[in-house]
Amino acid sequence: MIKSNLPPIMAKRCLEDGVEWQLRIDADLPYFEGHFPEQAVLPGVTQLDWAVQLGASEFGYAPQVKSLEVLKFQQLILPGSEVQLKISLNRAKHKLTFAYYQGEQRFGSGRVCLTPHDNEERG
Repeated sequence: MIKSNLPPIMAKRCLEDGVEWQLRIDADLPYFEGHFPEQAVLPGVTQLDWAVQLGASEFGYAPQVKSLEVLKFQQLILPGSEVQLKISLNRAKHKLTFAYYQGEQRFGSGRVCLTPHDNEERG
């Protein structure tokens, strides 16, 4: 179940190695308030939250993070932009890999280890 605090999803497509969403980053999203006064930017923690929510929902996990790995935020996501979010899963290790981008421009990426359900073997 996807929570309502996600941005508008313009498109979704299944890929051979994961799923990709086209997200519209509207200027009136509450995450821009106070972050920052000179130039509003989408917080990295929000990007991480969206990736966990969408990935966990898509691949059948609870959105409970066990650990974070290799988080990188290369460029700012500004209000009024559209970005792609690609997420793939290594099911054996319960790890989501995500990347925000638009064309050749890279915004952020990382790997998240999710907590497996109680009835799953831990990898």
